Amino acid sequence: QVKELVLDNCRSDDGKVVGLSSDFENLEFLSMINVSLLSISNLPKLNKLRKLELSDNRISGGLEVLAERTPNLTHLNLSGNKIKDINTLEPLKKLPNLHSLDLFNCEVTMLINYRESVFTLLPQLTYLDGFDADDREAPDSDPEADGDGLEDEYENGEEDDDDEEDDLDEEVIDDEEDEDDDLEGEEEEDGVDDEEEDEEEDGEEDEEDEADDDLPRGEKRKRNLEDEGEEDPEDEEDDEDD
Repeated sequence: QVKELVLDNCRSDDGKVVGLSSDFENLEFLSMINVSLLSISNLPKLNKLRKLELSDNRISGGLEVLAERTPNLTHLNLSGNKIKDINTLEPLKKLPNLHSLDLFNCEVTMLINYRESVFTLLPQLTYLDGFDADDREAPDSDPEADGDGLEDEYENGEEDDDDEEDDLDEEVIDDEEDEDDDLEGEEEEDGVDDEEEDEEEDGEEDEEDEADDDLPRGEKRKRNLEDEGEEDPEDEEDDEDD
């Protein structure tokens, strides 16, 4: 049931790692970095293997074994090996699913038109040494390995803090708006009260005017004169007769 097996820095005996056999039939990822491999002739048949890490060994050829033993390989890392010629890579043409090939620190990378030659030889390739034919970088399959995951968490944390600050600002604004609404409501109530008081005063004056209209004309005139501080002419005549 093992799908991933890492044997980095283990010792190999004549190019064979003890215990590695075709019994690992479900193996999808195998890493044998820096195990002093001179060749891969003893690699067991692993039909489900997708990714093979063989960097920092002494492999100089014999890659035809891969098509026979690992026919479904998609990623192959041969960086830091003894590969010198483009022709050494020709057997990889028989791996139709091979999309990524790494040859860092191999002498072959020093050849003129190295990248163009490899992409021409292996048209099924998408990425060579981490970049495609247009020099676009391959996406990182394991972002946590180089700290990208931590940076994302840090950025998310900052965004969360910013969101909290924004929420606090919105609450303060809402409180200020509520206070403004309360003040406006009080002003409107005061305005209504003032209008009611004015209406009441006007009503009292109207009642007085109506009461005056009900009086006889003489009484009304007399009352008006009294209000103005003048005497009634009839009273003056009475005084003269006396």
